[in-house]
Amino acid sequence: MARGHHSGLLAIWISLISNVVLTVLKVAAGLLLSSPVLLADGVHNAGDIIATIAALTSSMISNKPADEDHPYGHGKAEVVASAFVAVIMALAALWIGYQSIGALFRPAGGENWLALGAAFLSLVWKQGLYLYTVRVGKATNSKSVLATAYDHLADVYASLAAVVGIGLGLLGEKFHWGWAAYGDPLAGIIVSLLVLKLAVEMGRESVDILMEHNVSPEKLAHYEALLRTDDHVKRIDRVRAREHGHYIIVDVRVGIPHDYTIQQGHDISRKLKRLIMEFDPDVIEVMIHLNPWEAGEPVAN
Repeated sequence: MARGHHSGLLAIWISLISNVVLTVLKVAAGLLLSSPVLLADGVHNAGDIIATIAALTSSMISNKPADEDHPYGHGKAEVVASAFVAVIMALAALWIGYQSIGALFRPAGGENWLALGAAFLSLVWKQGLYLYTVRVGKATNSKSVLATAYDHLADVYASLAAVVGIGLGLLGEKFHWGWAAYGDPLAGIIVSLLVLKLAVEMGRESVDILMEHNVSPEKLAHYEALLRTDDHVKRIDRVRAREHGHYIIVDVRVGIPHDYTIQQGHDISRKLKRLIMEFDPDVIEVMIHLNPWEAGEPVAN
C-alpha cells in the first residue's frame, strides 16, 4: 500500500508541474499570437492547477493512519477531493460552452500555424498524462489520482477542440470556406457537453461513496460465497461493504451454532476476515458480528 501511495503522489506531482507549465505556455501563446481559444484554454488550465493541488493534498491526508477522531482512517479525503475536482470540471464545461456560444455571434478571427502547433502540443501532452495517471489510479485504487486522470481527459477534449477549430480556420482561409471560421466555437460546444458528462459521472460516484453506498452486487456476492465455504457458518444474516477512499470496509453478520465457545467464535471470525482480505486486497477491515444459530433453523445455501 505504501508503494502504491508513493506512485499516486508521484503521478499527481507530475500532473501539477505539467499543468503549471502548460498554463504559462498557453496564456503566453494566446497573448502573443492573439489567439482567444488558446487564451481560454490557458485559463481553463489554471483551474486545473487548483484541482491538482486539492488532489495532492487529499492524497497526503488519506494515507495518514487512523486516530481517535478518525477511527476508520482518512481515506475519504480523496473522495472529497474527487468531488471538488468534479465541481471545477463542471464549471470549466460551463465556461467553455458559454465562450463557444458567444463566439458564434462575434466576427470570426484569423488563425495561425503557431497557435495550431501549441494546441497540438497540449493535446499530445495531456493525452500522455491521462494514460499515465489513469493507469496509476486504477492500480492503486486512488480516487484523487483517478480524478486527476479524468481532469486530464477533459483537457484532451478541450485541446482537441482547439486543434480542430484552429485547423478548420486555417483551411477556411486557404480554401475560402466561410463556415470553417466557426469550427472552433462549434467544437467547443461539443467539448463542453463531454466535459460536463465526465464531471457529473465523477461527482455522482463521489456522492455515492460519501453517502456510504454499497459496493457492487458482484463484489458482495463474492464475499458471501467466501463466507459459505466455512462449514461453521450456518446462516448469513447480512453482508455490507463501503468504499472509504482507496480502501474498503466490510461489515458481516453470520449465524454459528449457539453452543460454541467464545474461543471458537473468535477463531471463526479471524478465519472469515482472512478469507475476505486475501480475496480482495482493497479491504483493510472486516467487522464480523456472530449471531447464535440453533439446530432446526434454516441453513445458508
